This record gives sequence, structure tokens and C-alpha cells, in this order.
Amino acid sequence: MLYPLIRKFFFALDAEDAHGIGMRGVSLLSCSGLAGVLAKPVPACPVEVMGLKFPNPVGLAAGLDKNGDHIDGLAALGFGFLEIGTITPRPQPGNPRPRLFRIPEKQAIINRMGFNNAGVDRLIANVRAAKFPQRGGILGINIGKNFDTPIEKAADDYLACLEKVYPLASYVTVNISSPNTKNLRELQKDEALDALLAPLKAAQQRLADTHGRYVPLALKIAPDLEDAQITAIADLLRRHRMDGVIATNTTISRAGVEGLPNASETGGLSGAPLFDASTAVVKQLAAALKGELPIIGVGGIMNGEDAAAKIAAGASLVQFYSGFIYRGPELVSEAAAAIARMPRRA
Repeated sequence: MLYPLIRKFFFALDAEDAHGIGMRGVSLLSCSGLAGVLAKPVPACPVEVMGLKFPNPVGLAAGLDKNGDHIDGLAALGFGFLEIGTITPRPQPGNPRPRLFRIPEKQAIINRMGFNNAGVDRLIANVRAAKFPQRGGILGINIGKNFDTPIEKAADDYLACLEKVYPLASYVTVNISSPNTKNLRELQKDEALDALLAPLKAAQQRLADTHGRYVPLALKIAPDLEDAQITAIADLLRRHRMDGVIATNTTISRAGVEGLPNASETGGLSGAPLFDASTAVVKQLAAALKGELPIIGVGGIMNGEDAAAKIAAGASLVQFYSGFIYRGPELVSEAAAAIARMPRRA
């Protein structure tokens, strides 16, 4: 009952200012040993995915903690895994403010942040200082390209980030689906994606040999894809032996929020209106992949039923971001409990 009161205060502030204050608050509560004030006990629901053992299948999506400044505070809320980033090789400010907008009538958010981050070296320093990874917590690191790197040179940025984060990550996510970096989604097309995945997989094998550990690679895709594109991506994921796929990022569609305040803002839409489209992508990927690699379902999870529906559609793990903003930490335990109640797959 406490979080709705906190949310009322934060929703009276500018969305980006509220985000910064809220994240600092999460870290403060953790340092004070008071994370339990907001978080509820999370039921054990262990699952092995990508060769990693997750204590529960509920994760935090990338974007909330871009630089890894709040890893331990977020971990104290019961997530089975955290994904930080998106990070780029060089620091960049992102798009001009305002760039983050709420649509509370539909439990939605629009963002055009533009991969604002302090650069990969800052993230690495934060991960090294955090206790969560040192204690065996599962930490995904989401990598991208700098806005001013030509699209034909994008692989260089992804490889530079992969090289640096590999020793510290539990898995690495290749983000080619944000709508807020010019031309980034062009990398989802057949030839471009083929040309990106080949050097990344080669680097992964080299780094595995160097560091004596295999770090899985996942690809994050958009919900705004035609059926044929999804099938083609599934074929490339299999061909390059990728370890996982995250479905999906935010959408450029405005279906379900038309005419509402802030709905006409440029950027990616997340939250409840994204649920059906993202779940449809999960279902189609599951049919195309036939269990050959796991799917992490993300997009519009606002309650336990939504989380269970992603699993039923074919996901092995789930993540959320906007649901965390609207529902607070109780969504972690609610989602984990709903998944735990599901019948075990054969």
C-alpha cells in the first residue's frame, strides 16, 4: 500500500527528474537495510536458461539503470536477474530534454532517451564495485552503438563494448532495436544482421578461450516487425548459434493511446499498450525457433497474469521496466508467484 503514495509524489514531478530521485532512493533503502519496506518476499522458482541458473525468472529490463549505478539497490528488491545499459563505447548525452513522458491513463511511457550513458568504462567501474555480481547474482549487460558511429561501422562499437564487459557479465545483450538512435533498426534486416552476428560470435568464442568462461549472447528485437522479418531473424539466430533472444523493445506504434496527452511525442512506447504486440512476437518466435534457443519476454507486463502469459506464449524468462514504474517492487513477487503456479513444462 505504500508504493501508490510514493508514486503519487513522483508523478507530480518531471518524469526524468523523478526517475533519478527514485533510483537514488532505491539505493539508499538498500544501504539502510530497509528494502523490505517496499519489496515483498519472492517465491523460489529456479530455472536454468542459457546455461545460467536463475533463482526466479523475473528480471529488470535494460534502461532503468543505464550505467549500473544502482545494482545492489535493485537486487535487494528480489529480481531473479538484472540487465543494465544500454551502454555505448563512448559517453553520450542522448537526446535533448524533455525526452521521457508518462501516459498514466493507459499505464504507458514514451521515451526518446537516445542511449544516454556515461560510457562503458564507467559501467565497468560500477559493476566491479557492486556486491550483487560478486555474490553470484545474474547480471546482463546491454550494449549498443554511439549515435555518431556510421551504421556501416556499427559492429565496431558492439565489439568494443563486448570486449570490455565480457569478463563481468553473466550474459550480454546486443540491442539493435531502440527506435531512438537513427538507423539502428536497420541492423535487424537480413544482410545487416548476418554481418553483425558473425563477428560477434567469433569474438565471443575468442573471449571464452581467453577468460575461461562462456558468456551467452542475446539479441534484443523490436515489436514492429513483419511476420517474414521475425522468421528471418529466427533463422539467423539459429544459424549463428546465438544463445537467446529478447522480445521486445519499445514500439513506434501509438495503438491504444491515440489522442491522449503526450501520445504524439516522438519515441518508443512501453507499458500496457505494448503487451499484445510483444507477446505476439514471443509466440511467433517460439514457433519458429522450436526450443532451439530461449526467449526472454518483455513488454507490457503490469501484473502476475501478464508475466504468466509471456511464459505461456513461449518465453523462459520475463523482464519489465514500465510495470515497475507503475506498480513498484511488489510486481516482482507477484510475477514470480504467478509463474511459480504455472504447470511445469514437459
